[in-house]
Amino acid sequence: MASTRSTERDHQTDMTLPSSSAQSAREVVARRLRDLRKGAGLTVVTLASRCGWHHSKTSRIETGRTGPTATDIRLWCRAVGAEQDAEDLIAQSLHAESMYSEWRHRTRTGLKALQDSAVAFFRQTELFRVYSSSLVPGLLQTEGYAAAVLSMSAHFRDVPVDDSADAARARVERSQIIHERGRRFVLLIEEAVLRYRIGSPDAMAAQLGYLLTAGALPAVSLGVIPSTADRRQWPRETFHVYDDTLVSVELVSAQVRITQPSEIGLYLRAFEQMRRTAVYGAEARALIVSAIDALDSPQA
Repeated sequence: MASTRSTERDHQTDMTLPSSSAQSAREVVARRLRDLRKGAGLTVVTLASRCGWHHSKTSRIETGRTGPTATDIRLWCRAVGAEQDAEDLIAQSLHAESMYSEWRHRTRTGLKALQDSAVAFFRQTELFRVYSSSLVPGLLQTEGYAAAVLSMSAHFRDVPVDDSADAARARVERSQIIHERGRRFVLLIEEAVLRYRIGSPDAMAAQLGYLLTAGALPAVSLGVIPSTADRRQWPRETFHVYDDTLVSVELVSAQVRITQPSEIGLYLRAFEQMRRTAVYGAEARALIVSAIDALDSPQA
């Protein structure tokens, strides 16, 4: 019983989700609840009285500012005589809230579990498109580089157990999918990614060296957007597109999962525009080699 109440508290927030697709999903539920109330001929105040809460809560739910808990939805449906609709609305509401997933919840069981949780989904995906403005994409990370990235993440987020070393090994193992047939990987990085010092100089050199190898794999298209490129898009937030069905955006506080076709289309449009400003093959390798050479240069 306690876990049910905890789950409901986790899903009830009084903030606008930082993704319009997530907010749109919440508003669909809000409209259905409002329509049920109006269809039953109840005022906001009357419904609130029947549910046992203040009328301002009804308004917040109907405007999508507050996500209703499962209990809220059951009480609402009972008040309007539509109990048969409750479970469907609960499922819709949980889906809307799950589009915005806070890192503090996702890392409670450690970083390795987070890596492992994506394995099955990766195997269902045929086309991976990744744009990164800050880091080498996880699919191309070496163990040393991944360990440095995940260690930073563990310390920043105060993860209860720092299992970043195990998580790095799991990430590299998961990334072996790039060697399997039947999938394509189109990866774009900003030139600055090659210059950011992540981990030790040896770890960074190994990572850059691996990019030279991985970028030549048949299933991998690795593009580097030069800092001097005539841009159509300014550097954007890092995002991953899985087939044409899901976009994952990583924020400081959370991961946003976008499934609304119109929004996926915007990300694909941005991706294509940036892809056309990137360099590939020998030109991309020249930028990587230049970054490797710079590791041996004295720091200013």
